[in-house]
Formats: sequence, structure tokens, C-alpha cells
Amino acid sequence: MNVLASLIPFATVATPQTGAQAAGFSPVATILLVLFCSGFAAGAAILIRGMMGRQTLASARQEAEQIRERARADAKAEGDKALLDAEREALARREKSERELEASRDEVREGERRLQKREDLLHRKEETVTLKEQSLTDRASDLDKQKAALDARTAEIDDLRSKQETKLQQIAGLSRDEAKAELLARVEETSRQEVAKVVRTVTETAEAEAKEKARELTIMAVQRFAMDHASESTVRSVAIPSDDMKGRIIGREGRNIRAIEKATGVDIIVDDTPGVIVVSSFDKVRQAVAVESLERLIADGRMHPTRIEEVVEKVRSEVEEKILKAGKDAAIEVKLGGLHPKIIEAMGKLHYRTSYGQNVLKHSIEVGFLSQIIADQLGLDGKLARRCGFLHDIGKAMDHEMEGGHPKIGMDFAKQHGEKDEAVLNAIGGHHADIPSTTFYTPIVMAADAVSSARPGARRESMERYVQRLNELQDIALAQPGVVEAYAIQAGREVRVMVDAEHVGDDEAYLIAHEIAKRVSDEMTFPGEIRVTVLRETRAIELAR
Repeated sequence: MNVLASLIPFATVATPQTGAQAAGFSPVATILLVLFCSGFAAGAAILIRGMMGRQTLASARQEAEQIRERARADAKAEGDKALLDAEREALARREKSERELEASRDEVREGERRLQKREDLLHRKEETVTLKEQSLTDRASDLDKQKAALDARTAEIDDLRSKQETKLQQIAGLSRDEAKAELLARVEETSRQEVAKVVRTVTETAEAEAKEKARELTIMAVQRFAMDHASESTVRSVAIPSDDMKGRIIGREGRNIRAIEKATGVDIIVDDTPGVIVVSSFDKVRQAVAVESLERLIADGRMHPTRIEEVVEKVRSEVEEKILKAGKDAAIEVKLGGLHPKIIEAMGKLHYRTSYGQNVLKHSIEVGFLSQIIADQLGLDGKLARRCGFLHDIGKAMDHEMEGGHPKIGMDFAKQHGEKDEAVLNAIGGHHADIPSTTFYTPIVMAADAVSSARPGARRESMERYVQRLNELQDIALAQPGVVEAYAIQAGREVRVMVDAEHVGDDEAYLIAHEIAKRVSDEMTFPGEIRVTVLRETRAIELAR
């Protein structure tokens, strides 16, 4: 069609120029010529179109065949891949099933092993029970034989005793009742009951007024002075926000924690406990410096040896200022002047020291005022007694640094720094009876110390020490002859003792109480006092029918 369309204009254009005029054709011949040319052009166009159509069809068929080949290849590859994936999944499922089956078999075998073990154990127990039954049967038989022999022996002894009593009565010329009365008379002369009666009479007479007076003075002192007291924990821990901070405190290869321990002189314990680290030290001042330093370092976030040294030095200077301030405030509170600066510093250190959970500085202030009140009631120098009581535990400020007990350390330290009064030095060194008392103020301080320590809640003992003290009390009481039962009650402040009424009289019971109290005082260490109560009970029971 395109070729024909292109030829028609050509024929149309060429005809007017070279048609009938040039060749001498008529108009009809010209038309016929045009028609022929048009038909020829149309045929040529149809022929060309057919040829192009066949080429296009062949190309399309070839392209379709290529697409089919590629589709077959892709389908085969996808099929192979799916088959391979299915085989892999089946293999994995098979392996998993085999593992589960093997685990089930192991569990079954383990159950069979346990059952076998239990069966063996039951067999052994059954054999043991059988042996014990046989042994008990044999032993019962032996006991029956021994009982029969014992009964025969008892009858023989009774017969011999009766014969001996008859013969003794004939020799002595006394009846049984007369001999018994004479024997009891002789025993009564040297009886322990007489000794107990004398001890009871003398002791009650001597202690009556002294005990009443001491009780009156102690009650008056406690009523006139009641200081706040609180038990403090000796365990110091530092809270940390996260385990990451715990790692930063330790540092690379432990350099940070070594720097903290070196700068503060304490031991840092980092364990698996979440959220805390523990600071351990015998020196409570160093412990306070370490705890405050760690809290500041954790809040600041910067953690390296140089920063650690800066913070520790700053905190140490602040703690030293707090120590001096605490010592000065305490001296002002007890109204004592003329104390050496080193003594004031030592008393300030007691702010960081505890004894059974009781703050030693507060305890010293309380003992000072109690000593003054007792001394005033006795007509002695109250100010001097207050000074003795306030300084009595000063040795605890440095007893972890020096050898010896804190009374001797405190006496030497006070003497070295200007304390010349013999009453003060003797009270410091002798308030635990380490040295003899040379003045009245030493027993006053001892009494005030006991009152302060024995206040309910003032001190706290560990559970192990508490149980040990109760057991010691009961063992001492049970060791006395005639004691049947003993119970420590009121948190170890009293021990109740039950004695055999048939073998222990009233006066002897008093002597037992005295001996138990003496042993407790000599062998045990305890705050305050322990009451010993001996109970003797006689019961007469009869049934009315």
C-alpha cells in the first residue's frame, strides 16, 4: 500500500508532461495506462507485504521458541532448587527428629538408671532393717536375761542388807531410827546448808543498803540525763547506677580500683552483687573518706587515677575538718576547756568509730554526764567526773594503729598530751578493771559506762555472738550440782534455773544462785548486768476417787 501510494502521485504528475501529447495517445489510452500502472503498483505492494509478513512470522516463531527454551531452563532450575531445598529441609527435620529421639532415649536410660539405683538402695535398706530387727531381737533377749539376773541380784542384796542392818543394830546397841537420828545430827553440824545459811545472812545484810543506794543513784542518773542514741552499721556500701559504672571503677587492668585503694588505704570489694560495691577498712576515718570519694567520682563520671587522687585529697581535707569540728563541738557540749588539740582531734575521730553499733563519741558524752550526776550525788567533784567519763574511751581512736587494749593506749596518749590528773588517767586506764582503781572516779566511770551501754537499743550484737552468750549462760548454770534445767531469757539479761527440790534446800538454792552469778561475772563479757533466778518447787499430788 505504501509503494502504491508513492507511485500514484508519480504517475499522476508524469502523465500530464509526457502522456498523450508526447506519444500521441488518446485520453482513454492514457486512463488505461494509469489504471495498469496502479494495478501493477498494488500487486507489487501486496507481494512485498507478503514477503515482509513471512519474515516477521518466522522471526516471531524463532523468538517464541527462544522464550520457550528459556522458560524450560528456568523452570528446570527452579524445580531443581525447590527439590534441593526440600531435600535439605527433610534432612534437617530428620536430624532434629533423631536428636529428639536420642534425647528421649537418654532420658529413658537416665530414668531407668535412677530407678535401678533406688531399687538397689531399697534392697540395701531392707537388708539393714532386717539386720537391725534381728539385732533388736537378740538384744531384747539379752536384756530379758540381764533383767532376770539383776532381779536375782537385787533380792540377794536386799537379803544381805537386812542381815547387815540386824547385825549392826546388835553391835551398836541402837535401833535403826536412833542410828539415823545420830547420823543426821553429825552431818548437820558440817552441812553445806549451814554454810549457805551463813553466807545468805551475811551477804543480804551487807548488800541490802549498798544495793538500794546504788539503785537509787543509777535510777536518778538515768532519769536526769537521757541522750539520744542510735545503732550504726559498720558495713559501708556504695550504690552504683549500673554494671557499666562498676567496670569503670575497676578500670583497665584494674588501674582505677588500685588507685582508689592506694589513695584511701581501704579495700574495695567488687563482687556479683548488683548495684553496690563494699568498702572495707578497720580505720573508720579512711572508710569514710573512701565512701565519700567514690560517691563523688560516681556522680562526676570521670574515672582515672589523676582524678581519683584529686577527689580523695579534697575529701580527706574535708573529713579532717569535720573531725576537728566534731571534737570541738563535743568538748563544748560537755563544757570542758583546756583540752590539748590532739585530744580534741582524737575525740573527733570517735565520731567515725562504733562499738557494737553504738557511736563512741555520743557514748563518751553520755558517760561524761552520767558520771557527773553520780559524783554529785556522792558529794564528789562533778566536773572532774565528767572529764573522766568523757575521755574514758579515747584509746579507741587509735587502738587499730597501736598494740594493746584501748584503756592503756588511751591513758598513755592522754598523759602524753597534757592530762596530769591521776583521777582522769586512772579512769581511762582502769574503766575495764585492767589496772586497780586508785580513786572513787574510776568505779563511777565504770558504772556510767555500763549504764550507757546497757540502754535498750544502744548496742547491737551479731546473731552468732548473741546465741553464743545464751549458750554460755545455760552451760554455766547446768554445771552446778542439783540443777535440773536452765533457760536464758530476756535477751540474755536473766537466767532461770530449776533445781531438784528433793536434794536442794532453800538455803542451798541461794548458794547456787551466788555461785552461778560469780562464774558468769568471771568467765563472760557482757554489757550491764545479768540476773540469776533459782527456782525450787515441791509439788504434792494426790487423786481423789
